[in-house]
Amino acid sequence: MADVVVLGAGIAGHTAALHLRRLLGKKGEHTVTVVSPNSHWNWIPSNIWVGVGRMDRSDVVFPLEPVYRKKGIVFRQAKAVALWPEGDDTDARGAVDIVYTGQGRDGEQERLRYDYLVNATGPRLRFEATEGLGPDGHTVSVCTADHAIDAARALAETIERLKAGQPQTLVVGTGHGTCTCEGAAFEYVFNVDHELRSAGVRDLARLIYLSNEARLGDFGVDGMTFEDQGFQTSSETWTASLFRERGVEAILGAHVSRVEEGLVHYETLDGSSHRLGFDFAMLLPPFGGVGLAAYDASGNDLTADLFAPSGFMKVDANYTPSSYEEWGPEDWPETYQVPGYPRVFAVGIAFAPPHPISRPRTSPNGTVISPAPPRTGMPSGVMGKTVARTIVDRITQGEDAPAHRASMAHMAAACVASAGTGLRTGSAASMTMMPVVPDYRRYPTGRDLAHTKGEIGLSGHWVKLTLHHLFLHKAKARLGWQFIPE
Repeated sequence: MADVVVLGAGIAGHTAALHLRRLLGKKGEHTVTVVSPNSHWNWIPSNIWVGVGRMDRSDVVFPLEPVYRKKGIVFRQAKAVALWPEGDDTDARGAVDIVYTGQGRDGEQERLRYDYLVNATGPRLRFEATEGLGPDGHTVSVCTADHAIDAARALAETIERLKAGQPQTLVVGTGHGTCTCEGAAFEYVFNVDHELRSAGVRDLARLIYLSNEARLGDFGVDGMTFEDQGFQTSSETWTASLFRERGVEAILGAHVSRVEEGLVHYETLDGSSHRLGFDFAMLLPPFGGVGLAAYDASGNDLTADLFAPSGFMKVDANYTPSSYEEWGPEDWPETYQVPGYPRVFAVGIAFAPPHPISRPRTSPNGTVISPAPPRTGMPSGVMGKTVARTIVDRITQGEDAPAHRASMAHMAAACVASAGTGLRTGSAASMTMMPVVPDYRRYPTGRDLAHTKGEIGLSGHWVKLTLHHLFLHKAKARLGWQFIPE
């Protein structure tokens, strides 16, 4: 009998748990336990629609416990605080310390034993990295469903002021020089534009996209090149056309250093400092690890050995410091196994990337202004399923069973970025890339042009809306869920 523990119930962790239970069977011979501080699952890509008032919280979240009960998965509503990958003085099996956040056991501590562990804890939202950033400061967020509800409320108030004839400045983007998720900011700024136009107040609104990207269309993946009928177009040119068409201003290469009431302070890549007044601002925070500690069997601290300074977990990647010119696809992890601990894995946002994907940039003042690598839903789901298959093979075939592999330097990804909702008036930017991490040695543009495409239009909105319902169906483990691709 083997006990598998999954930390986190986001896209990567939830996917891993469902596939583990499916592949191991429900007879009770092996256990699958999910530990998550949140009682609900959130389809985060649709938070942008909650954030403009087009969807309710109930449209993007559902309770986890009934799904896990139905599938034979044990659920612990708790946060993980420490790992014991070598066991402790009472038991040689690995363990994780958890602190309950619900189920009538708030604050209670427990040490769970495992044979295999999947760390899928996702990000800590580091609003504190920028003074005045976030819901407890002077800006709103769409990082969680609850944040998005507050954002929608603030946006509605802004629109009411516009209707009263008061000009307003709206700022959407990244709130720190090392942020990721530029795609979410891109989606939100154009959904805001769409709402302003629908309300008939766009002419009174100044809408600004403030980003740490050095170029439009970078998206934290070093940009893309698309080919259509023999002509090549960069994602920068492709994206800039939408900004011009919608009248959205772009401030690029920006690090937000401080936010005051109605005022953003930021530095740009040339080292100069600026101030920008606003009436409404949605700025995303940088991400970090959740703060797990790690100890050996004697209680000695292993945290620095297992985790990068960012708090993300080290896996089978090449973490040797090197320049952009020296980076290669072989630097990226394939199995997501933690070195020295063959029964511990980290997937999704929880694993530490070996380096950024975009070219790193620093201002003359030494300020890093460069997107961190995104680990979006599709790659995260693929990682979760891949690690689940590895664990199942090792449980059923023996510990020497080879690991399944899924490197971001080889896998393709699709992204449908909403630019406004509505069955007849909506639009979206549909993008595919192959691979996610560019390989300039193999492809002149970094990616396979046959599988790297971009298109903007109404059909993209229909695709995104369809995906919303498909992935909620999949996450609820309803009939045929396993046939819906990650």
